[in-house]
Amino acid sequence: MATGMQDTAARAQARVKRYLPWVVATALFMEQLDSTIVNTAVPSMAASLNVTPLSLKGVVASYILSLAVGIPVSGWMADRFGTRRVFAWAVALFTFSSVLCGLSVNVPMLVGARILQGIGAAMMMPVGRLCIIRTFPKSELLAAMNFVVIPALIAPLLGPTVGGLIVHWLSWRDIFFVNVPVGIVAQWLIHRYMPDYYGDRQGAFDTVGFLLFGSGTALLSWLLEVFGEHRIDGVSAALWFALALVLLLGYGWHAGRSAYPLLRLSLFRVRTFRISVLGGFVTRLGLGGMPFLLPLLYQLGMGKTAWQSGLLMMPAAAAAMFMKMAATKVLARFGYRSVLIVNTLLIGITITLFSFVEADTPIWHIVGLSLAQGFFNSLQFTSMNSMAYSDIDAQDSSMASTIGSSMQQLSMSFGLACGSLVTAWYLGAVAQTDRAAISSALHHAFLTIGAITLLSSLSFWALRPDDGSAVSHA
Repeated sequence: MATGMQDTAARAQARVKRYLPWVVATALFMEQLDSTIVNTAVPSMAASLNVTPLSLKGVVASYILSLAVGIPVSGWMADRFGTRRVFAWAVALFTFSSVLCGLSVNVPMLVGARILQGIGAAMMMPVGRLCIIRTFPKSELLAAMNFVVIPALIAPLLGPTVGGLIVHWLSWRDIFFVNVPVGIVAQWLIHRYMPDYYGDRQGAFDTVGFLLFGSGTALLSWLLEVFGEHRIDGVSAALWFALALVLLLGYGWHAGRSAYPLLRLSLFRVRTFRISVLGGFVTRLGLGGMPFLLPLLYQLGMGKTAWQSGLLMMPAAAAAMFMKMAATKVLARFGYRSVLIVNTLLIGITITLFSFVEADTPIWHIVGLSLAQGFFNSLQFTSMNSMAYSDIDAQDSSMASTIGSSMQQLSMSFGLACGSLVTAWYLGAVAQTDRAAISSALHHAFLTIGAITLLSSLSFWALRPDDGSAVSHA
């Protein structure tokens, strides 16, 4: 009798392990795709709503701001209400708000729907990652995280291309409606295969911490968005940055004195977690600018069309898929310290090699460079994301997931702003028709971004040879 019950439980656990990565990856792909696909549809949306394209920047900014504010709440929500319920609510809210976006008849309605969409996405990312961490033992965590990270790499590359095709053949509203069938399937998978974990410590919600950290991160995300597009002068930007810094420092002071802080900063005392999260933040400063720089190189510097530019970015997605089969063996053979140091250097070199791409560069050279970039980037994110939790105790996994997701969101904003600012610095007053001058300016931008990435490898020298061995079998 007992043996039969144990066999049934073992089979149920095996099914959860088999399908849970698919559930989380599907939701993450939907969220990541939606965050990039809208940019392509802005001109069509503006024409349909009878407004200027510039007035729709709030549609993009509102999503980013709600992500920045919502992510820190996700850990507390999962601990209090359970991972299955919160994840199901998040997917349902994301799907419902997608319908509202598609049905919007004016800009305020569209912005409001995007805010709801961002809140749903903010709950999906860290809660899905938490389920992976709690379900798989550390010896199996790398393979699971390796699978889940792929959508985060592929979706930003596919977003502009898919968005352009949908707008060209259908309507901008269908960009949001495509989420509906995915959301329905995800709900069925969630209720069938999503485990329901609760936190061991369920203190009161940290309202003061939420106001301090949420306001600081929202202000910082907004500032990076507008400053990266040069819609604010330097003095005003410095004042807003100082205010955001005061709010975040105020949260740090508050967290050290709160029994149940929104984000428990003491987790940064765990060396592997600290190096992975903070080192990853620095590394993404360079990587985050590439989705901004490459389309400029292909379209303005080389004269390619939008769809040709999208196709040139596809090999990176294919390489990311191939990496899934190699990362486990690479990390087991060489260890996290060697892989992160060498791989970061290889990423920096790959970025600098784009400075040699000209209009007459053979297409296969560009494809090969894109394949290398996709492989190294994917290995980098897999390594950083899995090592972050190698020494985290089970009772701290929810908090660690929330902190990691918050820092990742901020690093993405910093990376995009960094790429935009570096590009603008070199472009200066270059005419849009002067293709040679544009190419030269972009080549200098690639060299600068590559140098930043090369220097970021120093952040991983503090690792020890056996760090992450519980995850990589090293």
